[in-house]
Amino acid sequence: MKKFTWLALVLAAVLIISACGAGKGNTDSGNAAGNGNASGNKNTESGSDNGGNADQKQYKIGISQIAEHPSLDATREGFLAALKDAGIEVGKNLEVDLNNAQGDPTNNLSIAQKLAGADNDLILAIATPSAMAVAEEEQETPTLFAAVTDPLAAKLVDNLDKPGANISGASDTNPEAITRLMNFIAANFPDVKSVGLVINEGEPNAVVMADIAEEALKANGIELVRAAVTNTSEVQQAAESLVGRVDALYITLDNMVVSAIDTLIEIANEEKLPLFSSDRDTVERGAFATVGFKYYDHGYQVGQMAVDILKNGAKPGDMKVTVPDKLDFILNLKAAQDMGIEVTDAMKKEVADQEQNLIQP
Repeated sequence: MKKFTWLALVLAAVLIISACGAGKGNTDSGNAAGNGNASGNKNTESGSDNGGNADQKQYKIGISQIAEHPSLDATREGFLAALKDAGIEVGKNLEVDLNNAQGDPTNNLSIAQKLAGADNDLILAIATPSAMAVAEEEQETPTLFAAVTDPLAAKLVDNLDKPGANISGASDTNPEAITRLMNFIAANFPDVKSVGLVINEGEPNAVVMADIAEEALKANGIELVRAAVTNTSEVQQAAESLVGRVDALYITLDNMVVSAIDTLIEIANEEKLPLFSSDRDTVERGAFATVGFKYYDHGYQVGQMAVDILKNGAKPGDMKVTVPDKLDFILNLKAAQDMGIEVTDAMKKEVADQEQNLIQP
């Protein structure tokens, strides 16, 4: 009888230990998977972030992007990379609602309204039109913007150092970059007396940059000739209308125009017109020169801001709007050949990091 009692007690203890172990395993599994419901775990921090490993809290981010082109895509990729490095990763503990307006203002507004009505932990707006639409519709969810030329002119913030509302981010334009590029044209292309600009006047960012370029060119005795477009399909005709009237071409961070960059490059090559741009990615595609930076790094910087908001409870209104500070000349030597440009030693000397920013044929 004693043997039976002792054996029964041992078996009972084993069963209890096994049950506890199984219960713990099911709980961990549920948190990691999130059961497809980000909001269900929104306020529950299930574990700490160890060395960049994904934590067990579930996050949901809505993204509005005005159009597809290399700079904006690189911005988004950099943003998500910063989150991943901090342990917030798509497929593990992050759900991303990615929306692309394909350059359509109606789509852009619809996306902003959709995101305003969704249950997101944070919203990212890529490019000025997307940021303006989101800011108009959303005042509660923490919002960050990227690839915005002038947050003040777009009325996204009232103060760059302390935005104050529930929105902040990073501008992708330093006026110094535009001025340096225009001065480069004046110093190295003495035959250039006029520069053609295809522009969507409906994009505030494009207008701001065009005005800065026009002032810098005027100081050098060079005229800026504008050719307006209202949609991407008009870019080719607008560019062709400048042929014979200008000695070089320039494009701003104009989302509508950059979406048709291949058309502009083709015309520049055929007509032997130097094509200058406002971003590195466009130079890598075939424009000749810019003063710029990597948009991936730009997006990564905004991603770090997002991490601070999601993990540490930082308020966007307390976060300074940043601008690019690591500017350098970027020259595409293959594009120079295609456009009939003789790249001089003086041009090359403008490039500080020649290993990275002299793009070879």
